[in-house]
Amino acid sequence: MTNEGGSGQGNKGNDKKAQQYGVTPQSVDFNDWYNEVVKKADLADNSPVAGAMVVRPYGSALWENIQRWLDDRFKATGHESLIFPTLIPMGFIMKEADHVEGFAPELFTVSKIGTEELAEPYVMRPTSETIIGHMWSGWLNSYRDLPFLHYQWGSVFRAELRTKAFLRTSEFFWHEGHTAHADEQEARAEVRQQLDLYHEFCRDVLALPVVRGEKTASERFAGAVSTYSIEGMMRDGKALQSGTSHYLGQNFSRAFDVKFQTREQKEEFAHTTSWAISSRIIGAIIMTHGDDFGLMMPPRIAPIQVVIIPVGRKDNFDEMVQEGEKLAAELRAHGIRVKVDKRDGVTNGFKYNDWELKGVPVRVELGPRDLESGVVVVKNRSSNEKETLPRAEAVGGMSARLDAIHDYLLKRATDFLLERTVEADDYDTFKAQLEAGNWVRAYHCGAADCEKSIKEDTKATTRNVPMDDAEFFSQHGEGQCVKCGQPSTYGKRVIFGRQY
Repeated sequence: MTNEGGSGQGNKGNDKKAQQYGVTPQSVDFNDWYNEVVKKADLADNSPVAGAMVVRPYGSALWENIQRWLDDRFKATGHESLIFPTLIPMGFIMKEADHVEGFAPELFTVSKIGTEELAEPYVMRPTSETIIGHMWSGWLNSYRDLPFLHYQWGSVFRAELRTKAFLRTSEFFWHEGHTAHADEQEARAEVRQQLDLYHEFCRDVLALPVVRGEKTASERFAGAVSTYSIEGMMRDGKALQSGTSHYLGQNFSRAFDVKFQTREQKEEFAHTTSWAISSRIIGAIIMTHGDDFGLMMPPRIAPIQVVIIPVGRKDNFDEMVQEGEKLAAELRAHGIRVKVDKRDGVTNGFKYNDWELKGVPVRVELGPRDLESGVVVVKNRSSNEKETLPRAEAVGGMSARLDAIHDYLLKRATDFLLERTVEADDYDTFKAQLEAGNWVRAYHCGAADCEKSIKEDTKATTRNVPMDDAEFFSQHGEGQCVKCGQPSTYGKRVIFGRQY
């Protein structure tokens, strides 16, 4: 991988500095780097519950910012939040056969209350289509009641054999959107609206380039007619499914009797959708933007956008803290999220390293001489250069500085995605490129057994078939399947990659 944004790779001096942080360089072991950053940047910690994590205040603040942005957008498009129970009757899960097959190995069940066996076990919700469908059946009567535009925030539970904080845990956090419509056209428009919203959020807020596309039949959500995803590339070349939007057709409506009377006085089953972004998006932020020194928070979502380090001796430290608070107030008046590091008895070097590890976009240093000269020292997390600026200029230009950091991170990640995505027309090249840690765009026949064979042979899966208006890789074309040589099915190349 390249040495961009102070990543430290290929530079002995930076490698030594990274070791002082106690973080394994990405180039040495990306998995260890990730786990160490999550813990040492105070995002999350292990819990006494197997496979579950405790999200610490810094990680929780990040998740709250994510929730706040998305929640505002959902409400702006007419969606209403609601709250459903965590426990779902087992019989509900069993009603939708594809759903059961898709989730059966992952289910947590509750079979007792105290010592008393339940007549029917409950399932800790893996997702809520079934219980929401049950309630909708009692709420829906006429076409006049539609559309139902609902969503909820909460936890879901899926047993995971190999866990990784934010990416795969037995309990994780998300919103789940559920909508019901009078016809397929309206439902599919809803699916696309949410997919585009996720794309906008990733690009314009998180600085994450993602590929919008449709999942192949083998990769669809259990019980869906069509599944669409946004796929991001991490710094180790692996794919992360960062959000999904599903057209469920009338499958769940038929299973739970969600029907209504049409304008023509006929009875019809509703067309439903579901869509979600989960806390794994935090994993995407870490692995797309992080470097050997820790996190690199996208400014627009960062819990702390600017950290102020008062630099002083014992006899004037309190005075410099007060001056730091005054500077923070000036920045807050411009809508900037700021923290003053007031810790006493800790070296400035430790503070610098600590905030670099946490990925705060901008560090401002303020000392007695700076105060006398009316200047401050400013350093972007994304670069190794310091600037000494007039105080008023630093304050007035901070929003533009944060926007420039966002643009830099987006371009850096986009360049990486494009550099590490290649085309292959023969199977040997296909396998070699996957082994090198790249995404591969190739033609495919669409047969499930061929897709399964590729997965068994290479550990790679189809990520998605890019949409016609996707930002990346949407070109049409025809060719022979890279594995079996049969004619391609999708009219364009499919993205293959190893995944988290």
